[in-house]
Amino acid sequence: MKPSPDLSHFGESTSLGSFMPGDDDLAPRAGAHTNMFDACHVGVVLRAVLFVEAVVGVAAMFSADRPIEWLLRFALLTGGVMPAALAWLVVVCMLKSRLNRLEASRQWLFGMVLGALAGLYGCGLLALMGLLQPAPWWSSAAGGTLLSAMMLAGLFWRAKARTPAATAARLAELQSRIRPHFLFNTLNSAIALVRAEPAKAEAVLEDLSELFRHALADPAESVTLGQEIALAQHYLAIEQVRFGERLQVQWSLDPDANLARLPPLLLQPLVENAVKHGVEPSASGAQLKISTLRRGGSVVVKVTNSTPAGVGERGHGLALANVRERLALLHDVEAKFKTVFKDGIFQVRLEIPA
Repeated sequence: MKPSPDLSHFGESTSLGSFMPGDDDLAPRAGAHTNMFDACHVGVVLRAVLFVEAVVGVAAMFSADRPIEWLLRFALLTGGVMPAALAWLVVVCMLKSRLNRLEASRQWLFGMVLGALAGLYGCGLLALMGLLQPAPWWSSAAGGTLLSAMMLAGLFWRAKARTPAATAARLAELQSRIRPHFLFNTLNSAIALVRAEPAKAEAVLEDLSELFRHALADPAESVTLGQEIALAQHYLAIEQVRFGERLQVQWSLDPDANLARLPPLLLQPLVENAVKHGVEPSASGAQLKISTLRRGGSVVVKVTNSTPAGVGERGHGLALANVRERLALLHDVEAKFKTVFKDGIFQVRLEIPA
């Protein structure tokens, strides 16, 4: 009999228990530093370059009466400002681990001082080539300080955006891990195995312990794909005991992809939704496939499952939207996220830097 899947509400986190973690469990620790110097992403660099060029273009208008004069002035200023901006981004990227450990006030101070030095660097380049005489050293330093402050503000708010996204994801994960029906089903499965297969019962409880340990651990900015795969395997091992042959799992894993970085607790909820909306509503069960593959400088992750016959793609996609946003915060334009529903098969496809 053909598996009859349902993935109409794949992205929703429904049927959650009433247990809620305390605010202290989810709130950032006092004294935590903001990781604002995250300028190593292609998207951040592109936006910074476009922003600086826009400022240069407007500044060039003040000393140009005709379009050709504006173009020449714009090209001249770009020759000094762009190397300075790129130098600022390179230094910030190289030192981001150390800078992110500083207090917020010192981070701002360093960034603005670095901006002043970058402004002097750009001015010096033009002065050495004889294109800027006399050299406006003070105004260049002030302009560099102002531009760096504006770029720091963008990086600061981008870093702030990570906190609610990560907290919401952790809250949803805590809720899903401890919702009554999942916990009770797991414990009932272990109890049923205690006498007949004690070793298997012990394995179920160990898998449950691992899920709780990951869900309650201190949140990190990112984890490896290998860690996320291990967590998904613990979850599926528990559900395999519960559903038996109804849950048909196929793994296709590329070891070279295991070091790719993901937001924590990202893959396992996708796998959980595949079970919840593919296996649970179907008397004959469903097929689930998780695959990873490294392609050059990127890693492709796919979670595919069959759905009950006669049911189309519906739902609000809340969990999927959360995944998309968290990937964008971590990898910016380097991450790709796509869902496909065709012929009773639902697939989530992620592409991230290797």
